[in-house]
Amino acid sequence: MCTRDSRALTEVQPREVLKYAKKPVCPDVFRETMDQPGVLLWVKAEPFLVGALQEPPPSKFSLHYLRKIATYVRTRATEGAYPRLYWPTWRHIACGKLQLPKDLAWLYFEIFDNLSVRTPEERLEWSEILSNCATEDEVEKQRNQLSVDTLQFLLFLYIQQLNKISLRTSLIGEEWPSPRGRPQSPSPTERPSCHNKNWNDDSHQAFVWDHMSELLELGKCRLSSRIRADMAVSVVEGSTKRAKIACNAHTAPRLHRIVVMSQVYKQTLAKSSETLVGAHVRAHRCNESFIYLLSPLRSMTIEKCRNSTFVLGPVETALHLHDCENLKVIAVCHRLSISSTTGCTFHIMTPSRPLILSGNQTVTFAPFHTHYPMLEDHMARTGLATVPNYWDNPMVVCREGTDTRVFRLLPPSEFYVFIIPFEMEGDTAEIPGGLPPAYQKALTQREQKIHIWQKTVKEARLTKEQRKQFQVLVENKFYEWLVSTGHRQQLDSLVPPPAASRQVAG
Repeated sequence: MCTRDSRALTEVQPREVLKYAKKPVCPDVFRETMDQPGVLLWVKAEPFLVGALQEPPPSKFSLHYLRKIATYVRTRATEGAYPRLYWPTWRHIACGKLQLPKDLAWLYFEIFDNLSVRTPEERLEWSEILSNCATEDEVEKQRNQLSVDTLQFLLFLYIQQLNKISLRTSLIGEEWPSPRGRPQSPSPTERPSCHNKNWNDDSHQAFVWDHMSELLELGKCRLSSRIRADMAVSVVEGSTKRAKIACNAHTAPRLHRIVVMSQVYKQTLAKSSETLVGAHVRAHRCNESFIYLLSPLRSMTIEKCRNSTFVLGPVETALHLHDCENLKVIAVCHRLSISSTTGCTFHIMTPSRPLILSGNQTVTFAPFHTHYPMLEDHMARTGLATVPNYWDNPMVVCREGTDTRVFRLLPPSEFYVFIIPFEMEGDTAEIPGGLPPAYQKALTQREQKIHIWQKTVKEARLTKEQRKQFQVLVENKFYEWLVSTGHRQQLDSLVPPPAASRQVAG
C-alpha cells in the first residue's frame, strides 16, 4: 500500500486498506517484482512520536477490552458513539467500564483530538471558548460538544501498547524505563541510559508488523495471509542516524517533515526558516549549547540533552522531553510532557496541563518570559493563544503515584526576563499576554533598585579617576559573573567570524 500523501495508519479509512493492497496507487514509486514485497505500508510517525505516552498504558487498553468497546459503540450509533465518538460517551466508557480516572480519560481524548487536522482559526476559537468559561462545569459543557473519529481513536488507544513493559525484557535490562544510574556529567557520546521507543524507527516498524492483524481488526478489516506475507512496513522519516543536522523535507509531504539535530556541542544554533515551519523537530544529545528555533513547529522532542537552553517558536501539538538534565526550555506549546528529566526549568505558555511522567527529579515551572518580533504571528499560524494558560498546574501521571514534590513553581524572587539576541522583522514588542502579577511585581521592584543604584552613583560626585576605577571594578565583577554562570560562552558564540556579516536569526 502506497499513497501519495502518505496518510497515517490511523487516517486511512479501514476499508481502503484492501483496495490499496490489491492495486498500488503509486506505480512510479513502488513496483512489484519477485524480489520486492507486494505491499508497502507507510506509517505516519507523529502518533508514535508524540501521541503514545511514554508510560505503560492502562491494562484495559488491551485488545480484549478494545474489542468490547468496538462492539459497544457500534450498537449505540445514535448515542454519540459511532462513527463519531463524543466526549460524554467516551467518559462513560472510560470511567464507568474501564475504571479510569476522569482526568486520564480526558487526557487521551484531548491528545488524540489535538493530533487531528485543525485550522489555526478552529484552534483559536476553541481557546477563546475555554477562556470564557468561569467554572469547571462550563468547561465540561463545552467539552461535551467535542467528538473524534471512533475507529481511529480505538487505534490510537491500541498504539499506547508501544510503551507496555515486558516483564521478561525488563528483568534483563532491555525494556524502558531502565535504571537512571548515569554519571552527573556525561560526555556528548555517552551510551543511552534509557531506551525511548517513541523515537525509534525500528520500534515503530516492529510494533506495526507484530500487531498488524489487531490494528486492522479494530479498523473493521482483515488481512489475508497472502497480503501479510508480501507486506513490508516503513516509517515516513528521514535517514538521520549519522547526520548532525538532517531533514526529509525534500522527499516527505508537508505534514510529515522531520528535522533532526544531533550532538550539537558547545554551540549557539539559531534558525528561522521554512524548513522548520510545520515540521516535527528532534534534538538529540545536544550538550552545553544554546539553541534557538524561531519558527512555528508542529511538534518537538528533546532527548538525552544536557546543560543547554532551548528557545522555541510556538509548538502546535506537543513538546516532549525525555532523559534530559539541566535544561532551560522556553516555549509556547499546546502541551508539554516530560519523562526521566533532572534539574530542568520550563518557561512555558500552554492551554493544557503539563504532563509529568515517570522518572523526573527537581522540575521547575515558570511563566513564559521572552518574545521575538514574529512570535505573535507564529502563534496565530499554530492556533495558540495567550489564554487559557496552565503553566502552573501540572498533572502528575506516573507509576510512582501523585507525589507533587517532584516539581516546584519558580519563586518570583528568582525570576528574570529572557532577551533573544537576534534581529528579525515583525510586530511583537513585548511578552504576549504579559506576566503574572507576582512576577511582574518582582521585576518592577528590581528595576526600582537599579534606579536607586544609578541615582546613588550619580550623586556620589566621583572624580574622573574614581569613575574610571569604579567602571573597571564593575566590569570585572560582571566578567566574573559571566564566567560563573556560563553566559560568556553564549556571548562569545554570538560574535560572527571576521568575514561574516552581522548575525541575524534567519
